[in-house]
Amino acid sequence: MTAQKKRIVSIGECMVELAPTGAPDGFVASFAGDTYNTAWYLAQLQPTWDIDYVTCIGTDPMSDKMAAFTQAAGIGTDHIGRLETHTMGLYMIHLDDGERSFAYWRGQAAARELMRQKGLVDKAIAGADIVYLSGISIAILDDAGRAGLREQLKAARANGVTIAFDPNLRLRLWPDATAMCAAIMDFASVSDIVFPSHDEEALFFGDADIAATQARYQAAGCTTIIVKNGGGEIRYLSNGETASFMPQKAEKVRDTTAAGDSFNAGFLGAVGDTEAQIAAGCALAEQVIQGAGALVVGAVAAR
Repeated sequence: MTAQKKRIVSIGECMVELAPTGAPDGFVASFAGDTYNTAWYLAQLQPTWDIDYVTCIGTDPMSDKMAAFTQAAGIGTDHIGRLETHTMGLYMIHLDDGERSFAYWRGQAAARELMRQKGLVDKAIAGADIVYLSGISIAILDDAGRAGLREQLKAARANGVTIAFDPNLRLRLWPDATAMCAAIMDFASVSDIVFPSHDEEALFFGDADIAATQARYQAAGCTTIIVKNGGGEIRYLSNGETASFMPQKAEKVRDTTAAGDSFNAGFLGAVGDTEAQIAAGCALAEQVIQGAGALVVGAVAAR
């Protein structure tokens, strides 16, 4: 089946990633970030589509490298703001039996200034087929920035743009859990597609099971709900009907970084019904978690 060309705009923060090489105290530097990872995989999956990334970076050499890396990956950079007063954030991955944890340095991150750049986001999303963002995209903004972004998304949705949202709950980025949960549900209310992860949702919203997670987002007005569940059963709502999908178990797990981000890319970049999209997302994520770091070269071809 031929994929109709689409324009997908991803909004968020790209950071410098330090990933372990396997050697003692060895790390390799790259670029990553949840919505950036999704854009990167989408550009590999659908090279004829227009995949744009919206963020702010600095004017320093590392920011220049990020812009060049992004262009080389086939991702549009016309809507990346450049700020002389800021730079990029950085994070380091720590692995323990394939499960990752992170240390962050993002105090001067230019992406926090995104909504202060007049016209940057609304020009970027004009004419898009899909706008994709996450809970991290909104967590790094101040209250005024979040309110402004919500209104721009609401207006875009009213004009026929599909809004896709991954809640990606990261408490360290919020004042407290109450503020985080309120903002997540506020943005869910202007979204069409949501990709909640049940383990996070259960922790912060108290969902008893995946059905409860689905029901909460359905009540918020989301029409396509994909409840990710680690390696377990995925529950989804599409066209008013609820169904489930059991992913194939990966042969090995080396690094779970970007598992959800790549799943979302596989879903958004697939052709077919919702189950086919979920299967495509699972196939890509399965390959990604067998590699190292967020951006696994060759994962798309191997799926």
